[in-house]
Amino acid sequence: MADEPRDASAGGDRLGNRLLVVDDEPSIGCLVSKVAEGVGFEVVVTEDPVVFVETAREWHPSVIILDLKIPGTDGIELLRRLAADNCAARIVLTSAAEGTVLEAAQRLGRDRGLNMGRLLPKPISTETLEELLRELKPAPALLAGDLAEGISAGQLFLEYQPKLDCRLRRITGVEALVRWRHPLRGIVRPDQFVALAEESDLIRSLTDWVFVDATKQAAAWNAEGTALAVAVNMSAKDIEDPELPDRLHGHCQSAGIAPNSIILELTETSAMREAVQMMDVLTRLRLKGFRLSIDDFGTGYSSLVQLQRLPFSEIKVDGSFVMQMQQSRSCRIIVELVIELARRLELTSVAEAVEDEATLKSLEEIGCDMAQGYHLSRPIAAEQIAAFVRGYQSGEGRRSAASPGVVPSGSTLTRPSTPAGSRLHRQGR
Repeated sequence: MADEPRDASAGGDRLGNRLLVVDDEPSIGCLVSKVAEGVGFEVVVTEDPVVFVETAREWHPSVIILDLKIPGTDGIELLRRLAADNCAARIVLTSAAEGTVLEAAQRLGRDRGLNMGRLLPKPISTETLEELLRELKPAPALLAGDLAEGISAGQLFLEYQPKLDCRLRRITGVEALVRWRHPLRGIVRPDQFVALAEESDLIRSLTDWVFVDATKQAAAWNAEGTALAVAVNMSAKDIEDPELPDRLHGHCQSAGIAPNSIILELTETSAMREAVQMMDVLTRLRLKGFRLSIDDFGTGYSSLVQLQRLPFSEIKVDGSFVMQMQQSRSCRIIVELVIELARRLELTSVAEAVEDEATLKSLEEIGCDMAQGYHLSRPIAAEQIAAFVRGYQSGEGRRSAASPGVVPSGSTLTRPSTPAGSRLHRQGR
């Protein structure tokens, strides 16, 4: 088994906001340097692989952007050198090479124990680069006490990402996504605090808050005549709790909604654990009427036997495949196979990270049941959902970006990445 990726945050302030770039195109170096300095990074750009390795060793960058094609060497060799030096930086690979090459290099870096970030294919847009660097900018560590206070002080809030029924071309559901309005930091992304909740025994409090707020909102939409299925993400820690089924069922009763209008999402890795307790809890949830979804399907080492044994009602195709299915033949084949698997098992198939009309049309042709992603809408506030649903049904949501948070048809945005183990109440894409 490969070592776990090293966490760049482990170095604390020593790493700081330092970005090291190696690329043989001066225009790329200038672009990255300008954007990164605007975000708040110190930046070193080089075209020389020897200078790059020495700088990585001595300067201790927090983020590295590495071009795979460097004259006199290549990115794979540089990854080997970084691993040998126990580099702790978050590494972003960039190249004009085809997606499968970038993906293979990313996997290799992870296997060598490096902290690999998401991919940055060329050509690079200023907007995508700035979004990526803002995500990667280190921040002081949050403490369990901060999160406990945030939960009790009402600093959490939910946004909802619409889900499209591909056959009806109607919005029939949403996914609830938690955010933290920190008094000093502003909006804190879930990948920055969910792992903290899991480690500090606050996960039950966090999950209960999200579930209660989401069910109350579902009841309010029902009262307005906008009936929507609401998906709520669960942590593996939640599923280890034998009291979870009764607790969630009680919350539904208090809100006045039926459990079958709630979809509980689990990541593939957590769902495939060999645990009698997990099967016990999942089966009881299904008996109480909840729908169960296996999220990020295709990214873990899942057991098809377990998939058949456990009482899932939905499979979500991981967005990393969906985003590249128009450019990568292998990604398209994987998407087709997962959707066909869902159909044969009589499960609902959901594609996430749908970012353009061509991808949506391809998914409809393949026979995908549901879709979500920036092409349809970013996550938006609860009070905007009913109007968005009505607008989409009438065609306005497909023609206009007038609604806040909605991305115009044809626009392409790269979804945020979320570290493994922190997918509870993720950002949405």
